Amino acid sequence: MAPFKTGNRAIFKVLLTVQDNLTRVVDSLSKCVQWAEGFLLVYSITDYDSYQSMCPLYHHIRKVHPDSRAPVIIMGNKGDLLHACQVQTHDGIQLANELGSLFLEISTSENYEDVCDVFQHLCKEVSKLHSLRGERRRASIIPWPRSPNMLDLKRCFKQALSSKVKSPSALG
Repeated sequence: MAPFKTGNRAIFKVLLTVQDNLTRVVDSLSKCVQWAEGFLLVYSITDYDSYQSMCPLYHHIRKVHPDSRAPVIIMGNKGDLLHACQVQTHDGIQLANELGSLFLEISTSENYEDVCDVFQHLCKEVSKLHSLRGERRRASIIPWPRSPNMLDLKRCFKQALSSKVKSPSALG
């Protein structure tokens, strides 16, 4: 009987460790969600489990994030691997429609420009949200030079970096 009790304690310890780690992951995710202004949720069309995680993740974002209007884009990746497809395009479209999100399906390995387009679209949506609120754009950390001369631009970057960045010894 003693080995069985020890085994139960070991299983109990493992479960506590898993629950503790899961709590830390959720807390960390929640902190990231709170400061974000837009979201890109990506699943692999070759992995049905990654697709199934989209809905709970979306609902977690809406629960934790203070602004329910923050844009969310659902993106299916690995569009070039149709031979291994587990999630059909219409499933992604249906999910995005149910969640009120934009849907895109791309292949990051075939066309990096699609990735850039997705991020640009997300940035535009975030910008629209700011303009609807009447918020002004924050001033740049680095002052923009008055002339378009590249030497002036380099000098401004150097000045900004030297005055803003603390040395490792100063950070303690």
